[in-house]
Amino acid sequence: MDTRDPHLAPPAAAYDGAAHPDDRLVRELGFSDTTLLLVSSVIGAGIFLTPGVVAETVPDPTLFLLAWLVGGCISLAGALGNAELGAMFPRAGGDYVYLREAFHPAAGFLVGWLSFFVIYAGTVAALATGFADGVERLLPLGSAGKIALAIAVTLATTWVNWVGIRTGASFNNVTAVLKIGTLALLVAVGWLLAPAPSTTPPLEGTSPEGSAVTAGGFALAMSPILFSYLGWNAPVYVASEIREPGTTIPRSLFVGLGICTALYLAMNALYVRTLPLEHLIGASDAGEAAARSLFGGVGGIVAAILILLSVLGCLNATILVGPRIAYAMALDGHFFPGAERVHDHYRTPHVALAAQAAFSIALILLLRRFPSVLDYTTFAIVLATMADIAALYALRVRQPARPRPYRAWGYPLVPALYFVANGAIAIALLRGRPLECLIALLVAASGLPFLWVFSRMRASRVR
Repeated sequence: MDTRDPHLAPPAAAYDGAAHPDDRLVRELGFSDTTLLLVSSVIGAGIFLTPGVVAETVPDPTLFLLAWLVGGCISLAGALGNAELGAMFPRAGGDYVYLREAFHPAAGFLVGWLSFFVIYAGTVAALATGFADGVERLLPLGSAGKIALAIAVTLATTWVNWVGIRTGASFNNVTAVLKIGTLALLVAVGWLLAPAPSTTPPLEGTSPEGSAVTAGGFALAMSPILFSYLGWNAPVYVASEIREPGTTIPRSLFVGLGICTALYLAMNALYVRTLPLEHLIGASDAGEAAARSLFGGVGGIVAAILILLSVLGCLNATILVGPRIAYAMALDGHFFPGAERVHDHYRTPHVALAAQAAFSIALILLLRRFPSVLDYTTFAIVLATMADIAALYALRVRQPARPRPYRAWGYPLVPALYFVANGAIAIALLRGRPLECLIALLVAASGLPFLWVFSRMRASRVR
């Protein structure tokens, strides 16, 4: 007997895995669109900013590069699970759908609430603010100018995605190709210009203080590395707009993540070849340090332009994906009324887009005083992706007969690797940043009163 509240959401049997019966979005995205959406979602500023942090705990060149490879493999383990889930449920909303189907509508709601308001709106605000900070390195803006630019770029990219999924995807494709080509060119040119290994100050297996690389240090390095890989599950959120999702979603996840891993390894190999250990360890911007080493004074400008291009592409991808969560929740009566509306001409979830832009702009304004507020985003992402893997196991038990166009390779061991690795990161974050983690949990809990309100509203409509 199903004991779930019938007012919360339609039961799983109410519609098959192909589509939500009220979904009016159009399947316009192909394999290249979804692959490049993943690339843009993953490669932001992390590849420039986090290597210095990683080198502090892994100051050995071989182990340093191995750590980035391990991070890619762990992310692949998560992608294997999400590939099965996305192919099973090719609908908008991603983990909101999986948690609802695997456990309970309330579980789906809470992870959807956390994803929309913390992960995506928070990431939009952080990226827009980071973009403005990058521009100020080239042009003086002042505090008010940076805020105005962050708001302007948020509105501009929202408009790009407002006027059609094809427009947003095309813009993303252009920025992603430019990003891939520019990074590849930088690596190729840098490898030619960098001194031969024999003349470059070697990296030693110990830090300047003489402490050896430990297993604990290697594990600690996984946190910023996995943070740099986050965004690999972007295609599953737009699954209802992907053509042939049963094959396209798994292929785009694996190929896109492969591209990101290759670029990350190539960039970090360039850092190792170009920078002495003492310059790489703790570098706030390894990309700029490497560019200055290769190109002199103009290197700072080169690095700034690279970061701006990378951040802009990541911002556009995030703005494209996030509203699909609110849209999917609203289709089930789990979000503010109107968010399920689709523009009559552009066929985009324009109300959800506007809601995301409004909340992100509010966060941008808050960033003036509380720059660390968005640190809770990392903890929220870790929780959401762990919940996805838990849903994978639950659905294998509860819905064994449901068609699975793709079945996760290495199940049950490989997905467990991702779950355990991220569980360790979650524990480390709880110990190191308890306030930010508490904020994330409180934001998730703040959705409970809204769940009750939405449930009553839906019940009144049914009557």
